[in-house]
Amino acid sequence: PGGFGTLDELCEIVTWAQLGFHRKAVAFLNVERYYDPFLAFINHSVEEGFVSPASRDVLLVDNSPDALLDRLVAYTPPEVNRWLEREDL
Repeated sequence: PGGFGTLDELCEIVTWAQLGFHRKAVAFLNVERYYDPFLAFINHSVEEGFVSPASRDVLLVDNSPDALLDRLVAYTPPEVNRWLEREDL
């Protein structure tokens, strides 16, 4: 866990996935449910239509390191529609 800098970096790397800069998962080791409020906000953003379900699926969350590693190994990236093409940047 961390402060604003950590949250900024987490959001940035998820944004990069949304833009198609990478196709990797973002893993949250949710020790003692630390990230529950943050994840609830993200889920709320999906419900309100501000975040696509495919973008949410980039996030892998578990409270067990072994289970989280298993999920990372099994991860298949979702198809995420990019808002911009790389050549438009």
